[in-house]
Amino acid sequence: MTAPRTPSPRRVLGRLSLPERSFVAEALRTETVGGVLLLFAAVTALIWANVPALHDSYENVSDFHLGPGAIGLHLSVAHWAADGLLAVFFFVAGIELKRELVAGDLKDPRAAALPVVAALCGMAVPALVYTLTNLTEGGSLAGWAVPTATDIAFALAVLAVIGTSLPSALRAFLLTLAVVDDLFAILIIAVFFTSSIDFAALAGAVAGLVVFWLLLRWNVRGWYVYLPLALVIWALMYNSGVHATIAGVAMGLMLRCTTREGEEHSPGERIEHLVRPFSAGLAVPLFALFSAGVTISGPALADVFGKPETLGVVLGLVVGKTIGIFGGTWLTARFTRASLSEDLAWADVFAVASLAGIGFTVSLLIGELAFEGDTVLTDEAKAAVLLGSVIAASLATVLLKLRNAKYRRMCENEERDEDLDGIPDVYEQDDPSYHLRMADIYEAKAAEHRRTAAEITRRLAHEDDDARHGLAEVPGGAGEDDDRPA
Repeated sequence: MTAPRTPSPRRVLGRLSLPERSFVAEALRTETVGGVLLLFAAVTALIWANVPALHDSYENVSDFHLGPGAIGLHLSVAHWAADGLLAVFFFVAGIELKRELVAGDLKDPRAAALPVVAALCGMAVPALVYTLTNLTEGGSLAGWAVPTATDIAFALAVLAVIGTSLPSALRAFLLTLAVVDDLFAILIIAVFFTSSIDFAALAGAVAGLVVFWLLLRWNVRGWYVYLPLALVIWALMYNSGVHATIAGVAMGLMLRCTTREGEEHSPGERIEHLVRPFSAGLAVPLFALFSAGVTISGPALADVFGKPETLGVVLGLVVGKTIGIFGGTWLTARFTRASLSEDLAWADVFAVASLAGIGFTVSLLIGELAFEGDTVLTDEAKAAVLLGSVIAASLATVLLKLRNAKYRRMCENEERDEDLDGIPDVYEQDDPSYHLRMADIYEAKAAEHRRTAAEITRRLAHEDDDARHGLAEVPGGAGEDDDRPA
């Protein structure tokens, strides 16, 4: 009787499967470009709001109202950016989450444990840091949720700027972590920042979502059907009192993200491929443009460290996020059968955890909701988010740069394709045909080297013969005083 086989320990942050690696690479390329645009929009907003000659125009554009007032949608430009454009961002987040749940890392409960625990700890610890800071100093507890969110686009933009060759496993961890983070941020917004509910409007939104789901089930196609319906659902959700971005994530979760026979990509993947560039390249940067324009001065920055609310936000992002995510990852590895990939060290996890302290898009949104009605504190909270994100980015840059040489070697190994078949060699180590192709390649190289060696040997032998022949033709002579050879 054979003993039951002990399951092999699972690797934390191990190498991704080839399909998952391809999906992550495509998603990260779009998010990185969007993150660079996000950085540009944030800097533009800060300049626009802080140059005296331009400040009034920034306020006028942000406060300009448009939209049909009869249905409660006569909103300011800043309000449209926060409630309208961010719904697109959360729609993409919903598709990402659905895909992770049915086809990605979150499908396997054992694999899902790591990003879920890390994300939960990465939200709970910042909230705890903020709460303790404000309880100690007598500040407002209303902003406890501000430092809980990670901005994946901003984080990836930092990676693009510093040029680090971060391994795909760490990038995928950061992406999956942000997806789970977004889910809990959505739940926080829905549960804690819904003050009053119009049940008639909410029922209408729910009915619209049911129609949306039925159309998907019946395989009805055509953007001209879904886009007007999505706008109606969004408008009803907005008027219900529940934050309108919830409509976006709900519709994203309804899309099918698994392929059927004859399909190369699922409907969710196709729609995400179409909508993600609009989300990352336009919707989120425009939100940043009208949300990041806070007045910043030396005294204002000093006040960030002098008020418990703003100090709590900074400490939550810089200290809480790092400790929470690193601690959650370590605890998962410590109390399960998981072990860290042999290519990585815990210092790498710590560096990525510090990078997750960049909270921008959702943190700014939650800051507006948490301190609604207090313009001064809202702007101060935004300044704290910006400052905390800059500190976290700087810390992560230093830590990642220290490991960049090793990352570069790992990336080169992941990208190496010596047999030129379009598949990295690390994914073909168990394929006999790969080794036969490599044997042919090496035999051809060896034959080429043998030919080169033979040619060099013949050339050297010929040069040797020429040298000896030349010496033999040197004329001899006799000395003047005797018969010895000259």
